[in-house]
Amino acid sequence: MTSPAIQNDFSYYRRTLNRRRMEDTSAAVAELSDGVDLPDDVANRMSLFYANPTPMLNTLSGAAEKLLQENPSLTLDNMTNCFSAMASVCRVISDNPQYTSRFQSEETQLFCLRVMVGVIILYDHVHPVGAFAVKAAIDMKSSIKLIKEHPKTAESLLNALRYSTKHFNEDSTPKATKELLS
Repeated sequence: MTSPAIQNDFSYYRRTLNRRRMEDTSAAVAELSDGVDLPDDVANRMSLFYANPTPMLNTLSGAAEKLLQENPSLTLDNMTNCFSAMASVCRVISDNPQYTSRFQSEETQLFCLRVMVGVIILYDHVHPVGAFAVKAAIDMKSSIKLIKEHPKTAESLLNALRYSTKHFNEDSTPKATKELLS
C-alpha cells in the first residue's frame, strides 16, 4: 500500500470517527465503544507521519539526528562513516559474483541493493554536504552503475535517489553524477 492510499484511508477513518462521536451524544452510547477509537493525539501524530512523502526516511533521519544530540560521544563522522561503510559493503556484495553466487535467490541481491540505496539516502540526509559531493565517502558513480545493471528494480531505486535525497539538485553535485541519474 502506498502512502497516499494509507493517508486517504486514515482520513476516512477520522471523518467517520468524528461523525460517530457527534451522533453518540449520550454517555451510555459512548461507553459502548468497540475499542477501535484512537485518541486524538495519536491520530494527529499518525496523520503527520503519513503526510510526509517518505515517512520512514523522515523517522530514520530524525532518529539519527536525535541520537547524535543525545550522545555527545557519538560524532557525525562516526555515524556517516558507518553509513558509508554499509553502502560500500552492499555495493561490493552485489557487484562481486563470488558473493552473489552464495545467494539462494535473486531477491537477496535485490534486497542488498535496496539497503544500499536506503543507506545512501540516509547518509545524504544526515551528512551536511550529502552523498553526492565530490568528497563524499560513498562511491555514487559505481553505485548508480550497479543499480542500472538490475533492470528489475533499477527505475524505482534510481527514482528514490533522484527524488528522496536532499542534496541531489544542488550545484555541488557533479554533472557526471546528474547525467548518470538522468
